[in-house]
Amino acid sequence: MNRGEIMELESIVSILQSHTPKILGSEKFSKYAVMVPLIKKEDGIHVLLEVRSLELRRQPGEICFPGGRIDAQDIDEKDAAIRETVEELGINKEQILNIHPLDYMISPFGMIIYPFVGYIINPKRIVPNPSEVGEIFTVPLSFFIHNEPEIYNIEFRAEPEVNFPFDLIVGGENYNWRTRGIEEYFYRYQGKVIWGLTARILSHFIEVIR
Repeated sequence: MNRGEIMELESIVSILQSHTPKILGSEKFSKYAVMVPLIKKEDGIHVLLEVRSLELRRQPGEICFPGGRIDAQDIDEKDAAIRETVEELGINKEQILNIHPLDYMISPFGMIIYPFVGYIINPKRIVPNPSEVGEIFTVPLSFFIHNEPEIYNIEFRAEPEVNFPFDLIVGGENYNWRTRGIEEYFYRYQGKVIWGLTARILSHFIEVIR
């Protein structure tokens, strides 16, 4: 190995030593933070949920947690979750205590979701933002502890674009593409259906506290 090759190897090693691993391609992902709000009622701890305003273009009328896209001005994911909760529930950030992270999630649609759990004091002061929130309601935490979610599978099949270079892969047009699937979670509570990422986060939360 000559001096030039040694210098090249040293340069590569130096670069690798300073590299912090992350999820490959994550710089292109949309990043969101959500809050699982807990409140105390007469019969114990409840989970607070929102029904999205029917005026919203994306997922109107669906049930979700306070949350949204992480903005450049947010200090970190936790700060974004607090900001969104304050904006949507019309409360002060001092009303949100004991904020702790759950596992973050990567959706198959290019999103990373950072969920947090927080305890809201003085819930009577909540004034939902009507431009984003149609209504709020609560579900006893015990309901989720004692009721498993319904789980259904959705399969996605590969559809290569018209000019896909089949001649470059073994098998060509007969290549055996792997079917990709996701699990969708559902909870039913008093006529309301909690599903999708919201239900998945709830299920994970219950797994953690169990």
